[in-house]
Amino acid sequence: MTDQQKKEQHSGVRDQEIRAALNQHWAASDANDFETEHRIYHEDAVLEYPQSGERTRGRHNIQNQRASQPSKKRFTIRRIIGGGDLWVTEFILTYDGKPSYTVSIMEFQGDKVARETQYFADPFAAPESRAQWVERMDA
Repeated sequence: MTDQQKKEQHSGVRDQEIRAALNQHWAASDANDFETEHRIYHEDAVLEYPQSGERTRGRHNIQNQRASQPSKKRFTIRRIIGGGDLWVTEFILTYDGKPSYTVSIMEFQGDKVARETQYFADPFAAPESRAQWVERMDA
């Protein structure tokens, strides 16, 4: 086996491990298992919410700010894509029954998240003016 083949094999194994960690992270998020949910982060990870202008530094602070939210949260994963150090999860985050379409961009260093940025979008009614060119999607 060449060095390139070994590198590609290692990369494939790492991607599988990261995907498994992401699946565990999102399942724990949905179950409100804050301890398991936050194992994916480096101790000095940074989480940003650009729409509210907030940045949280450190795994402990990320976990505490999430655990302090009074809303009932549910996570429905639409898809996870990525490879190497960059992974994107599209999901529906439902707070107290109100859905928000969400994108999480996670940047890994090793096997842990060093930086995450989350974007949130509320659903909106489709305009009638384009109805003839589009098809309706299930949420």
